[in-house]
Amino acid sequence: MALSRRSFLATAALAAAPAFGRETRKPRVLLRSSWQTVNIGDIAHTPGVLALLEKHVPNAEVRLWPSKVDNGVAEVLKKRFPNVSIVQGAAAVKAALAECDFLLHGSGPSLVAANDVARWRKETNKPYGIYGITVANPTDATLDHITNAKFAFFRDSVSLKLVKDKGAKCPVMEFGPDGAFAVDLKNDEATDAFLKANGLEPGNFLCCIPRLRNTPYWKIHNRKMTAEDERKDKVNEAKKEQDHAGLRAGIVSIVRETKLKVLVCPEDQSQMAVGKELLVDPLPDDVKKRVVWREKYWLTDEARSTYLRSAGLFGNEMHSPIMCVGSGVPALVCRWAEQTSKGYMWRDIGLGDWLFDMDDEKDRARVAGAALAFAKDLKGAKEKTEKARAFVRERQTATMKALADELAKLKL
Repeated sequence: MALSRRSFLATAALAAAPAFGRETRKPRVLLRSSWQTVNIGDIAHTPGVLALLEKHVPNAEVRLWPSKVDNGVAEVLKKRFPNVSIVQGAAAVKAALAECDFLLHGSGPSLVAANDVARWRKETNKPYGIYGITVANPTDATLDHITNAKFAFFRDSVSLKLVKDKGAKCPVMEFGPDGAFAVDLKNDEATDAFLKANGLEPGNFLCCIPRLRNTPYWKIHNRKMTAEDERKDKVNEAKKEQDHAGLRAGIVSIVRETKLKVLVCPEDQSQMAVGKELLVDPLPDDVKKRVVWREKYWLTDEARSTYLRSAGLFGNEMHSPIMCVGSGVPALVCRWAEQTSKGYMWRDIGLGDWLFDMDDEKDRARVAGAALAFAKDLKGAKEKTEKARAFVRERQTATMKALADELAKLKL
């Protein structure tokens, strides 16, 4: 016999009620992320993963346990994610460890917060997962943390193979895109003002990002150089011309052979000066007229809005290209050994011919021509980017399902 509407609603309500009168609550996820704020890439990890959690695990309460959210980053995060509380201070961290059900270690260049994972394991004995990291020289402790995680996702296949070869075992160990692919922050007002002030029209310019082999943190933080800093500085000086000559030649060709302009912009706080010295100042006068140098640092929201208005990006950095491809904007990547294996993610997502090894003379010689070819076939570049983005999104869905499955097992 068919149920009346009233009977159906009553039955549905009963089915949805907690069994035996037990009240349920949302699972609480503690995201350990936000490593520093002097680099828009390190900033991007966090809003990327938060956006994925919002989309794929909407029933979870998410709290952020950051290392740094200064320089205006906290305000940017709160504006986009008003329901995410930021855990700061010893008392707040202690409370979060007691109250949260699952620890998620966010994307980064390593298991950055290994000590905090160890603390979580020791003090709570609750489950945790690792999301989108690179691993270069894993310690026994890192391998143990990976083995005991519910899942561990690596943002490049080289890292995944390495930990497997080292004996790490985990129920789910797979390739998982860097969280920054999912960033959706925007600051259109600031971007539009900058473009207008500098004569840049949407779709009619490419972005180019410089980078030294080693980030000069001694300059960024205005501190005395250590012996290791001096060693790194010598490497920077020895390699800086070879690492930027191809980009500079690409700028010249693009300006002279297409209608596009070029915006030289930074990913970290040291790169405005690097771009001026190595990319802008040496350019011929006729080329300089159509090259814009961004002299001030920016945050991830304004950078992404700018990338969205560009025709594409090329350069020596990783996370601006990640944000570009994640948003459907084409991007070429130049890498070297000092950047670990993270650059190989371009090969993993189907963009291997847009990855250049600056330690290889033949690859260095290809950069300028590839940048020009890219600029001359923006439609083809866009189509190629969309295929890579589709693959990234498939992996994002699968990786978030792994988390959702673990949260479903919790007894709350």
